[in-house]
Amino acid sequence: MPTAVAAATTPTALWNDSAALSELTRSIAWGAVGATCNPVIALAAIRADQPRWTARLRELAAEHPTAGESALGWMVVEELSVEAATLLEPAFEASGGRNGRLSMQTDPRLHRDAAALADQAERFSGLAKNIIVKIPATKTGIEAMEEAAYRGVSLNATVSFTVPQAVAVAEAIERGMQRREAEGLPVPEFGHVCTIMGGRLDDWLKAFVAKERILIDPGHLEWAGVAALKKAHHLFVERGYRVRILSAAFRNSMQWSELQGGDLVVSPPFDWQARINENDLPVDPHAIDEPVAEEHLAALRTISEFTKAYEVDGMAVEDFEHFGATRHTLRQFLDADAQLDAVVRDVLVPAP
Repeated sequence: MPTAVAAATTPTALWNDSAALSELTRSIAWGAVGATCNPVIALAAIRADQPRWTARLRELAAEHPTAGESALGWMVVEELSVEAATLLEPAFEASGGRNGRLSMQTDPRLHRDAAALADQAERFSGLAKNIIVKIPATKTGIEAMEEAAYRGVSLNATVSFTVPQAVAVAEAIERGMQRREAEGLPVPEFGHVCTIMGGRLDDWLKAFVAKERILIDPGHLEWAGVAALKKAHHLFVERGYRVRILSAAFRNSMQWSELQGGDLVVSPPFDWQARINENDLPVDPHAIDEPVAEEHLAALRTISEFTKAYEVDGMAVEDFEHFGATRHTLRQFLDADAQLDAVVRDVLVPAP
């Protein structure tokens, strides 16, 4: 089983891109030592077990008679996350906190308020000892990350697709950690990670070239996310950041196979893990050090949006929120929040 072999023989950690308990349980058996969640994933997990969560929502509504749709929906997200975190406690203890983490995402509706993001991150961090909190890698989010890292929150940067975003995230977390150290506060293993949603970078470049009527061999576009992930990982290692890269938003198997051997995290959705195992993909423990072929990079560099994503100085922090993949993903997360409200509304005020 390739995922189990990779987990046992390389430093690359496998996390499950879902907090659904049935999937996470099987993924742990395949070598997973962590899990990630976001509004889209949480909504899917609730819908996958709707009878259970509908009953629980009715109970929560009775316990909190003045709570609105959003508050009740997030209570369910919290319960779902804490349950999943319990499954990961053995990996948390075995790794000294480096793995065994369950990612909870801050409310995307707070994306313009750094103080609110930091406060919610701190509260989520207290729900379980192995919670890691997602904050978007925008200018506002990066400001919140520095403050949350200073407060002792374990962080996972999300809505992140590019090398400049990853570097800005790592430097902000380092600043927060250094503030803790300067004040004599404890600095245990926080297990910080910075996600690069490689598949969503691929998606954006495909949409961009179509919109701009640019003809390019589509095979080159499959390598964009992998190229950004490899470059960011090697930069993190060279600079000694106390943050690992995390590969998410899978669109092809290379976003797993091409990263093996590095001290980073790969977080495929459960179905991608199943397909990797069903196809018995080979595990190359040196894959992370194999450069992306120059023919792919040369073709990708003809696309201005790839240059923004790949070069360390491709974007300023102020540009992050305007990057196409950022806007698309934030809108999707905000829409998932609205859909969760609708699920709660159908419980509170069922259709006649």
